[in-house]
Amino acid sequence: MPPPDPAVSAVRSAVRRLLGSAEAAPFRGAPLAVACSGGADSLALAAAASHAARREGVAVHGLVVDHGLQAGSAGVAARAADQLRELGCSARVIAVEVGRGGGLEAAARRARYAALRAERPPGSLVLLGHTLDDQAETVLLGLGRGSGSRSIAGMRPLDPPWARPFLGVRRATTEAACAALGLVPWQDPHNSDARFTRVRLRTEVLPLLEDVLQGGVREALARTARQLREDADALDELAAGVRGRVESGGALDALALREVPGSLRRRVLRAWLLARGVPEITDEHLRAADALVADWRGQGGPALPGDFVLRRAHGTLLVEAAGRKPPDG
Repeated sequence: MPPPDPAVSAVRSAVRRLLGSAEAAPFRGAPLAVACSGGADSLALAAAASHAARREGVAVHGLVVDHGLQAGSAGVAARAADQLRELGCSARVIAVEVGRGGGLEAAARRARYAALRAERPPGSLVLLGHTLDDQAETVLLGLGRGSGSRSIAGMRPLDPPWARPFLGVRRATTEAACAALGLVPWQDPHNSDARFTRVRLRTEVLPLLEDVLQGGVREALARTARQLREDADALDELAAGVRGRVESGGALDALALREVPGSLRRRVLRAWLLARGVPEITDEHLRAADALVADWRGQGGPALPGDFVLRRAHGTLLVEAAGRKPPDG
């Protein structure tokens, strides 16, 4: 039997590598779910996952989310499901309703992830077809928006229940794998619509950077993301230890926290605020919270998203529902 096409080998190796990693060990032997739009990335992923699953004796469940945002979307979803079945996967189409809050792209993403999380087989990973190209675009978006190291660190290969085996695989490789396997990907018109920021990054910004910097930009951005994730993980672990020492009864000891270096202190504050139910914390919110610790002169605390207020009372930081105000001190 001749060896498989190089692109097919590459996508299969990527899936085997992630599923065989120590981090994925808790999911070994569980069924796999593959999110499939019908595009080249997700079809190549489904083919590679099906190949790996046969070797491991586990089932693969294809989940096709129909956002209903384009004419004929039901037909596109049905064709994707048919190709999944031809690959040996079970397949189900999930129709979702997309809101408009935060923009169309963000709303569609929220609806998609909620559906995938709800419909995946219990205990399974959901494989997503994000490629190295997607990772590079994510890093550029985070950099351009000043969203901090977390955004520039990009997407994680494994963030249960999400698994992204292709973060080291170029989009051209998934397209070549589909061609070699006789799969017919859907060409999403949104992927060439310049109204979407990612499309302009993909078609205008990245090609220009590749030209100016003489190639390798996508790989360099993905490499930067990996390095930042490693640093962020180490800092998060240190911050968790600090939080364990300064938190009591849901409040933080501001005097003890003041002695902690700023970047670590803000990580403690961010994790604590999220745990107290504060959503969508921006850098501005975080630095205003930090000022109550490191630069407190009797000022009141900032208003926070979700109708919360941060207070300093008797050397302690408290998160309160708006309207409840203990004495500052």
